[in-house]
Amino acid sequence: MFILFLCVTATRADDAPKEIVLREGLVIPAVGRSGRSAVHTDAIEAMMVAGTWTAPKAGDTVKLPDGNTRAWETLKAGNDSTFSGRALAGGYAFFTVPSDSERVMILDAAGHRMVYVNGEPRGGDPYSTGYVKLPILLKKGMNKLLFSVSRGRLRAKLVLPKKAKLAPSVNVPAYFDLSDSTLPDLLAGQQMRTYASVGLVNTTNKTLEAEEHIIDGAILHGEGGNFKVTLRSVTLPPLSVRKVPIAIEGTVPVEEEKFAFKVSRNAGINAHVFDEASFTLRVRRPDQSHKRTFISDIDGSVQYYAVMPAKPLAGESEPPALFLTLHGASVEAMGQADAYAPKTWGHLVAPTNRRPYGFDWEDWGRLDALEVLEHAQKELKTDPRRTYLTGHSMGGHGAWHLGVTFPDRFAAVGPSAGWVSMFSYAGARKMDQGSPMTELLQRCMTPSDTLALVKNLAHDGVYVLHGDKDDNVPVAQARQMREELAKFHHDFQYFEQPGAGHWWGGGNEGCVDWPPMFDLFARHRLPTNEEVRQVDFITASPGISAWSHWAGIEAQKVQLKPSSISIRYNPGPHSFAGTTDNVARLALDLAHVPACDKIPVELDGQKLDVPRAAGVHRIWLARDGDKWAAIPQPSLALKGPHRYGPFKDAFRHKVQFVYGTKGNTDENAWALAKARYDAETFWYQGNASVDVLPDTAYDSAKENDRNVILYGNADTNAAWQPLLAASPVQVRRGQAKIGDKPAAADDLALLFLRPRPGSDQACVGVVTGTGIKGMRLTDRLPYFTSGVAYPDCILLSPAMLTSGTDGVRAAGFFGADWSVAKGEFVWKE
Repeated sequence: MFILFLCVTATRADDAPKEIVLREGLVIPAVGRSGRSAVHTDAIEAMMVAGTWTAPKAGDTVKLPDGNTRAWETLKAGNDSTFSGRALAGGYAFFTVPSDSERVMILDAAGHRMVYVNGEPRGGDPYSTGYVKLPILLKKGMNKLLFSVSRGRLRAKLVLPKKAKLAPSVNVPAYFDLSDSTLPDLLAGQQMRTYASVGLVNTTNKTLEAEEHIIDGAILHGEGGNFKVTLRSVTLPPLSVRKVPIAIEGTVPVEEEKFAFKVSRNAGINAHVFDEASFTLRVRRPDQSHKRTFISDIDGSVQYYAVMPAKPLAGESEPPALFLTLHGASVEAMGQADAYAPKTWGHLVAPTNRRPYGFDWEDWGRLDALEVLEHAQKELKTDPRRTYLTGHSMGGHGAWHLGVTFPDRFAAVGPSAGWVSMFSYAGARKMDQGSPMTELLQRCMTPSDTLALVKNLAHDGVYVLHGDKDDNVPVAQARQMREELAKFHHDFQYFEQPGAGHWWGGGNEGCVDWPPMFDLFARHRLPTNEEVRQVDFITASPGISAWSHWAGIEAQKVQLKPSSISIRYNPGPHSFAGTTDNVARLALDLAHVPACDKIPVELDGQKLDVPRAAGVHRIWLARDGDKWAAIPQPSLALKGPHRYGPFKDAFRHKVQFVYGTKGNTDENAWALAKARYDAETFWYQGNASVDVLPDTAYDSAKENDRNVILYGNADTNAAWQPLLAASPVQVRRGQAKIGDKPAAADDLALLFLRPRPGSDQACVGVVTGTGIKGMRLTDRLPYFTSGVAYPDCILLSPAMLTSGTDGVRAAGFFGADWSVAKGEFVWKE
């Protein structure tokens, strides 16, 4: 058990009510169209952006984007203080909260996508997890809470912040909240370095620096063990919640089921303990299922995965296999691992997708699966040739998605009850391809198009499992994949369990742990590069998946349009020959090729003798028009697998959010609120822990390889000049300029990313506007929603909220040199 003592200064509480439960308000059904799309319509959001929204009364009407109207109606809670009804499936709920003074309270709500608190966006809890408890500032007078609700139910109440333990009349400026903790298991008898994380809440309307609110470590002496614990010092933005990483290092006792720790810090002679929190870590035997944690490269957060260890037979010396198993929606990784019986010949490893719902195993869910795979292969010392992929329901989709995206990572793939793609099941819609703009925006979603990449499975074993009475994921999803595989695949098995629904069976005879699937796995191994003679590979984006065995697609002619290669290696003459489609730059790895001066290459009917540099195990070829030419190793300043875009790629590499403070009052308030809202949304959806800091505290000369998300423009954010002075996209009050093309208006919004100066891998992502209206227009752009995709750069007007894609003023991809001139941009004249 950890007991964490937090030493802080404190303020005396007034006589505010301890709890305010929202029981009566107003409701209006959906006033636009959203879903998994880069653009959406919303009549109320349009008024929020314009600054014309006012508190409604029962009977007031709202004109919808399609010309119809909807009216506000009275909304009352049931006996359980929960609101429900069809209008809350995509609609809004509005409440007023009077306050006789300015005070901070904790908003404890569930069921909403987001909420405007006196006009500022705050994070939601659409899946009703119950752990989203946000500090908000109530002003003196009437306060307005406007909830966007998606799933038909809402509950909400306001409670006072936590009081000091030793002084009940005193509010705690920052306190621990353990309702959303990420905790590892300890393994008996082992020397461990592991990680935990717990929530920390800032209840003040100011930034709390690290030294103001948290201990920085202590030596822990527990019964039977000696542990060192280090808490990472973090900065907390005003009125925010953040998870704090904790490093734990020591030797675990053998005979304990749980292990207790106690840590405290004396901040000075007059220090007092105002908060404490405790949690318990399980001690598991190494052969039992258990949780492991690691620090994610995405944001520096603590993530976990579950392991069902192998139980090898006596005398077994071969490195174990690894089965990467992906859970379904709402399922925890630990539950996924425990659904399997232990295997004698391999470890079962279950990532989390960053959350039980997470990202449908796309976007940051896909990155989580890859991080876990690499971590588990290293920690468990598995055989990389015997790596297998499976999953159930949403995890079945994940098995399809990762399988078609990374075909050389897995020897065999086994989706169970899996849906095919965002388009076939998850609500994404394909745009009308009637214009260059919609074609470009649709192309951004290619990484989510399973069928566009399905031929990558040709060399993997595949087992498709589904219940023929599945009422959650229709069996038609599996049958569609059977039809697609039958067109080209010669090594797949398909089985429908008669009469079975979505979840069936148990033990080692069910829809997850299915013996015939593991029998197929046992018959497959990944070949080494020396054994591979033919590479047939398709990628949606080199920034996601560039390589298959010894061939890599490093750049595309048309970005995010599927690119493919079919290349054969001939060991006699040590030559390569094949064809390409939509490939601008190709790399061939020669580690398996004997030493020679030149490599004969034939591409698309053109023959070349490519010099092989001494000590370099790769060659590169680039296409200019219809001609291929050998080139030196490309500069990392160019687009490539290391840094390719599009916009969402900026949220990687220990990303930090930097908000502007150099604007006017409204601009500065927006920048802070938007950065905090993004941090809350990423925390909720992706278990993230992001550094959020003002431009005045940001030093661009430090930590060059960290990505940055910059909130504001050249006039409002001091970090713009050091990071974006050379950018071909410039934004100031009243004007945006993309290349040599200006757009003058004070209500435009932009998202774009650029390579970070001084780094070979980091990016700067920009969330900005030409004025306060444009800035507000970015507030609810759903870039944390899985399957939603944006190009490298997009310019929007408020007309998007009433006219959809007609409100997209410009969109495009930078060229291979990150320029506008050599890129692809579409403008709406």
